[in-house]
Amino acid sequence: MHNPATTFKAHVCDRYGDHHDLTIRELPLPLPATGEILVGNRAFAVGFPDLLTIQGKYQRKPALPFVPGGEFCGDVVAVGAGVTQFCAGEAVMGTALLGAYAEMVIAPAENCFHLPPSFDYVRGAAFQTAYKTAYVGLVERGGLKPGETLLVHGAAGGVGLAAVEMGKVLGATVIATAASAAKLCVAAGKGADHTINYADGSFRDAVRTLTKGRGADVIFDPVGGDVFDESLHCIAPFGRLLVIGFASGRISNAPVNYALIKQMSIVGVRAGEFGRLDPEGGRRVNDALLAFAHADKLHPHIHARFSFDDVVRAFDEICARTVIGRSVVMVTQ
Repeated sequence: MHNPATTFKAHVCDRYGDHHDLTIRELPLPLPATGEILVGNRAFAVGFPDLLTIQGKYQRKPALPFVPGGEFCGDVVAVGAGVTQFCAGEAVMGTALLGAYAEMVIAPAENCFHLPPSFDYVRGAAFQTAYKTAYVGLVERGGLKPGETLLVHGAAGGVGLAAVEMGKVLGATVIATAASAAKLCVAAGKGADHTINYADGSFRDAVRTLTKGRGADVIFDPVGGDVFDESLHCIAPFGRLLVIGFASGRISNAPVNYALIKQMSIVGVRAGEFGRLDPEGGRRVNDALLAFAHADKLHPHIHARFSFDDVVRAFDEICARTVIGRSVVMVTQ
């Protein structure tokens, strides 16, 4: 029988490969160490990086077995030594390297924040990673300026939609690309000034037309492959092509003569690693995101809410590429 005082339920990955092999198990309740908090989970986000981690294809390969997931929102149950910013019972949203697919989550206190008054648990779970990736990419690494043109690929995904919304908040003209009219409709609803459907073929001519031949100043690319290759042909002089990920499954080889001729930059973006390598920059990013959150300027699009037992189905939808925005799993406490 489940005893919340000593155990909790979690989704466990015992071997790399198929997400259908995840199992729900009872695990012993941990205690927060120095600088950590224990959170009674109320919601967690399911994303493509989690799927890659389960498959053993992500940049970071955790030791087996492990509990996947890095984004959560819930209520503080206990705090470790040295933690003074949180008290038991307070609602928080946070991130961790692993462990979010569970009823209880241990996380560094520095990665957690009080839930803004206008947020519910679902919005809190879906907020941090997508908008942090967008902000680090567009501001810290891309130097996006008001009035510039931003081209966002994969604009219906969680990170892509966050980039569309962030680009508009930052004062850019935003061109969004996606693979269906329904997806582009959501991107337009987030503020995209122009939309391009991949299904219509090449996007480079459309981008050139929309920018009067100049090209996009900043290109946000979580797709890679053919999309990256074609982006080289519609970037403006002094443009910045942001490498966010490779959802297409192919990593491109960039001909450096394009960078020379266009005087463009190809810029890698790893939002989580950014803060670890540059702690001051990481704090600056967190402060900016929290200011946006409290000003109620950013609203993650929730594709679907799933029950705790339906994590596999949430992954099935990601694999089928039907997800628009973020999928969130609800946890009953």
